[in-house]
Amino acid sequence: MKPTSRWIGGNRVQLLENGEAYFPAVFEAIEAAREEIVLETFILFEDAIGQQLHTHLLAAARRGVRVDVLVDGYGSCDLSPEFIDACAQAGVRLRVYDPARRVLGTRFNVLRRMHRKIVVVDGRLAFVGGINFSHDHVREFGPQAKQDYAVRVQGPIVAHIHHFVRAQIDPSTPRPAAVPAPAEAADAAGGDEAPSSGAEMIFVTRDNHRHRNAIERHYRAAIRGARESVVLANAYFFPGYLLLRQLRRAARRGVRVTLILQGEPDMPIVKTAASLLYDHLQSAGVQIYEYCERPLHGKVAVVDGRWATVGSSNLDPLSLVLNLEANLVIRDRDFAQHLDQRLEHLITEHCKAIEPDPMPAWTFWRPLRAFLLYHLLSGYSRWFSWLPRRAPKIHHATRTQASAAAGSGGNG
Repeated sequence: MKPTSRWIGGNRVQLLENGEAYFPAVFEAIEAAREEIVLETFILFEDAIGQQLHTHLLAAARRGVRVDVLVDGYGSCDLSPEFIDACAQAGVRLRVYDPARRVLGTRFNVLRRMHRKIVVVDGRLAFVGGINFSHDHVREFGPQAKQDYAVRVQGPIVAHIHHFVRAQIDPSTPRPAAVPAPAEAADAAGGDEAPSSGAEMIFVTRDNHRHRNAIERHYRAAIRGARESVVLANAYFFPGYLLLRQLRRAARRGVRVTLILQGEPDMPIVKTAASLLYDHLQSAGVQIYEYCERPLHGKVAVVDGRWATVGSSNLDPLSLVLNLEANLVIRDRDFAQHLDQRLEHLITEHCKAIEPDPMPAWTFWRPLRAFLLYHLLSGYSRWFSWLPRRAPKIHHATRTQASAAAGSGGNG
């Protein structure tokens, strides 16, 4: 199924910041469901949040709502037989994307994961973002609780999101009526202000077949068209050369380009990799901040206070080249400015500014590092595409799979 690539107007959108806002909104929608719930998530843990979701889904299924859940076989590998049995007995259709048995206690199915986070209720209400169903997305979890974002949307765009998630389960799902003709991603940065009837949106997905770089192209198009500001908050930041080039060009033509990256990462290599790019970006005038209160898990951006994106896609090789991802691209001044204000609050209250490296430009290491990074970033999307690309399968969850895959989940 090909998500629409034209702007669809007349939508309502609400920013949900962190699990404190996201989980109550999703659980309330599930409680109100009358016909159908479709849920996709990379991580579903059997912790306080996962058990609450479990309870709400079972209750919905028992009152006659059709409930379909798709979890990733790597990120959600430790669901217990009891958890799975309860779903089956209540009528919840729990499926696992590309599960795999451990080999000598190690999971090797780390590549090309189903990384999306989407919930659709009754085909009329949708949630899209980066928040998994796990306790570490609420502040009470402690210092390692994640900072993250999602959106709650209503309007015509929901039909396209709904069709997409249903088609993952049943490819014969009929298209929604009046699908607009496709357009190039370059439209993402231009056009008139969103109509008064509501926000304009594009639902964009990334896969390993027809849409391998769709999300990245929308980022690049928006940055290329920026005139005033670009604010980008991303947890795992190591994009390819083309996106970096657009960020540098925007800064050089006078656009205020601001990056918010991890200062207290959940994985140390994340900060190490991103920091290798700091000098390359700062030399062009890009401002870099590190969020230091807790791990940053967000994947959001705002351009010129009128274009925004919220979704599951990081800006690193896994998300841009390998994983299955989904973002909403939103053109609405009220929403974009609200998200911009929330990110500015993050910078003011919880970030530290990264000052340019005072190392003299003539030292040996700087030009060598620039040379190596150029060749790495200009080629990694091609190199990663050579990795195995077997067709993954979606399996109904079973007690046997749960026992075989017992272990911890992944990041993302």
